[in-house]
Amino acid sequence: MKQINILVGGPKENLPQDFITRIQANPKAIWLGADYGAVRLAQLGCQMAAALGDFDSSTAEEVALVSRFSQTKLQRFKPEKDYTDTELILKRAYELYPDLDEVVIYGATGGRLDHLLANIFMATRPGLADLMPKVRLIDCQNTVTFYQPGSYTITKEADKKYLGFFLLTPVKALTLGKVKYPLQVVDFAYPVSLASNEFLDQTAHFAFESGMIAVIQSKD
Repeated sequence: MKQINILVGGPKENLPQDFITRIQANPKAIWLGADYGAVRLAQLGCQMAAALGDFDSSTAEEVALVSRFSQTKLQRFKPEKDYTDTELILKRAYELYPDLDEVVIYGATGGRLDHLLANIFMATRPGLADLMPKVRLIDCQNTVTFYQPGSYTITKEADKKYLGFFLLTPVKALTLGKVKYPLQVVDFAYPVSLASNEFLDQTAHFAFESGMIAVIQSKD
C-alpha cells in the first residue's frame, strides 16, 4: 500500500505523542510539508518529496532550510490565494503519486478554528471531494476519515473510546449499526454532528445513500 504522509502547520502540541518516533521508525516513508509543517519536517531532518506554502510566518533561514530538505523545487505562494496550504499540498500529493492508496495528514487540527473547519470542509469542495475518501486526519486525540455514499464497516482504534458521525452535507438514508446509539434509515436535511457514539464491539457499520460524512474516532 502506498501511503503518503503530510505535515501541515497546526500546533505541535496537537501532534500524536509518538510523532517523531513515527518519522524515525520508517526512514523510507514519503513525506510532504505545507508551510510551517514543512519547516518542522526540515528541522527534524526529514526529506520531503515536496514542500509548499506562503511561509508568511517563517524566517528566511527557515525557508532556506525547507529548500534543502525538499526533493523538488519549493513552491511559494502569495498569502492571498484561492486554496489553503493544506488543500494545495493535498493536490500536490495526488499529482506526484496518482496511484496512492492513502494520505495521512498531521497538523490539520488545533489552533485557529477557521483552519480546522477549512480542513474538515475540504471534503465538500469541488475538485477535492473525490480525493477525500483516501484521507485521514490524525492528531493526539482524534482520527478523522471521510466517506461518500455507500455501506461501510469500520474498525475500532484500540486507544479510542468515542465514535462521531459528522454530516458535512444533507444526508439520506443514514443507518448506524453495532453502535451504542443506532439509527435505521434516517434522512437529515442539514449538516449535523452526531457525536459521542460508541462501538459495541471491535467493528461498527454504517450506510447512507447521498451526502458526505466525516467519521471521528476520539478519546478524552
